[in-house]
Amino acid sequence: MGATGKYQVDMCHGPLFSKIVVFAIPLMLSMGLQLIFHAMDLVVIGHFSPHEAMAAVGSTAPINSLMINVFGGLAVGTSVFTGRFFGADDRKRLSRSIHTSIALGVYGGLIAMLLGLLIVRPLLVWMETPADVLPKACLYQWICFAGLPFSLLFNIGSGIMRAVGDTKRPFYFLTVAGVVNVLLNLFFVVVCGMDVAGVAIATAIAHALSAGLLLRALMKNEPRTRFSWHRMRIDGRIMKDILKIGVPSGVQSSFFSVSNMIIQSSINSFGSYAMAGSTAELGVESILHVCSTSFYHAAIAFISQNRGAGDYKRVVKSIQECALCATVLSTIVGWTFYLLGPRILCVFNSDAQVIDWAMQRAAIMFTTYMLLGIMETLNGTMRALGYALSSMFITLFFACIFRIWWIFTILPHYRTFFGLFISYPVSWVLVSAVNLIVLFFGLRKLKRELSAREKSFA
Repeated sequence: MGATGKYQVDMCHGPLFSKIVVFAIPLMLSMGLQLIFHAMDLVVIGHFSPHEAMAAVGSTAPINSLMINVFGGLAVGTSVFTGRFFGADDRKRLSRSIHTSIALGVYGGLIAMLLGLLIVRPLLVWMETPADVLPKACLYQWICFAGLPFSLLFNIGSGIMRAVGDTKRPFYFLTVAGVVNVLLNLFFVVVCGMDVAGVAIATAIAHALSAGLLLRALMKNEPRTRFSWHRMRIDGRIMKDILKIGVPSGVQSSFFSVSNMIIQSSINSFGSYAMAGSTAELGVESILHVCSTSFYHAAIAFISQNRGAGDYKRVVKSIQECALCATVLSTIVGWTFYLLGPRILCVFNSDAQVIDWAMQRAAIMFTTYMLLGIMETLNGTMRALGYALSSMFITLFFACIFRIWWIFTILPHYRTFFGLFISYPVSWVLVSAVNLIVLFFGLRKLKRELSAREKSFA
């Protein structure tokens, strides 16, 4: 079996519930670690550098968020087809999928890096970055873009590993890289006095380390999933399939960024205490989001493999079990956070007015987050079954455009935090309902396809 076996979850045989949980836990820990390490970056620069440095890092957040969304989409496309070929034991196309994905990571990362270096300054100027912050913001983002190919490689490599049932090793590699990142932050910023440049260099080195560890692991995998540099080339048909899933997935995530920016402008209209409270609540909410996102990735992996294996019943059961896990965990964690809200929020800000505004948002978001868990699971299912474009348009109309419509038509009549944030769970229900309708027909079609394939082999 090679190096993969002891880390791998067998998705096509045995009980599903326990396997989904074992698969999802390292994913949650990985995403939680990323949040912690990012927070540590801000803590270091906030305590040991002038406020302009903190502002510079913050001003680049929308750019970095966009990059993460796009690259996350490519990783999803990789995961879907690698998992499908792995489940079908189609070794030829599995190898092509892995090597095409890595090639996309290498070449795509280099192109994105060069493009990013050219557009950073004009983009930051267009975003009206203050003149006293602009030089540091440009420097920070230039260095971050230099590390972009490594970040993309890690995301795509992680997608490959998730597709074959391995979420443990990416977590181990991320842990090592994260610790190195924090230590280098302290060295470059505290010892060398490099502020934004120090944080950016530390981040780029950490990305390079995590990508190197992951590629090394792929090169030692069992023969079916082993990566070799001399076999790295792009298969046009597989690349097209990956992009058909990956591009809509990345664009869909970007839609949320746009609608959230408009919602943020509405939050701003309630005043500085509301803004601070919303920001504090969002820091806790990001932990909740990890719960739903982990089962989104689990749905993609389990459904892709079992579709490849031609097991329709197990595909349906994977959808049900992932949705159940996401719902139960999001409910438990969400209500726990809500009941302990004031105590947890004190970590971010102890001002009573800030906490009051934060709890107004939490009263809606924390108590209904299970709806997002269901929506994320169904979105993952749509992508695993090949309906990424449909998922993108459903999300665009029934989440993003719906929330913008809500702000301009409903909110003026109910100008409260409840009137603003209730649009979130309403949109989650709408997206889930329409996804279920599409999936009803999609699963019927899949059943016919798998039945026909089974008869052709008989």
